[in-house]
Amino acid sequence: MLELTILGFLYERPLHGYELKDRIQGLSGHVRPVSDGALYPAITRMVKAGLLESRTEPGVSAAPRRTLSLTPEGRAALLSRLRAPKEAEITDGQRFFTLLAFLGHLPDPADQAAVLRRRQAFLNTPASFFYEDGVPVRAEREPDIFRRGMLRIARATGTAEKQWLAEALEELEAAAASDGV
Repeated sequence: MLELTILGFLYERPLHGYELKDRIQGLSGHVRPVSDGALYPAITRMVKAGLLESRTEPGVSAAPRRTLSLTPEGRAALLSRLRAPKEAEITDGQRFFTLLAFLGHLPDPADQAAVLRRRQAFLNTPASFFYEDGVPVRAEREPDIFRRGMLRIARATGTAEKQWLAEALEELEAAAASDGV
């Protein structure tokens, strides 16, 4: 997910390393903090792979700063990842939110809708944190107050997300139809 996040933020504009780290922290730092020990080696790998360009600029009152930007290959890699996200990026809530943060970079509403339909299909599959004889346990049948709370919160969140997905898909389908006219 770190690579997707780096590509996504740099798609918007070139950034200094510390600005990029701040944006990543804002997006997912409360769940998955990013350390310099993870960020800077990822940047180095992406520069070597030709996805990013790094140039050194003089610092205002400090040491020189490294400015990062996407190469054409980096733009293509981002758009490819957004069009065809990994299964975990659809099924894991935090990863899906990271994907959503950049899905607007895809220019085609039909491509955006295809990703949302995958999430919608996942959410429409019966699931639970707990199973009894292979059947998902429903909140109403869970005797433990804390597990019942988990199930109720997950249901409410899932209901809200399903409603948003339906609305977003309707809007994207209307945009795709108007593009085709």
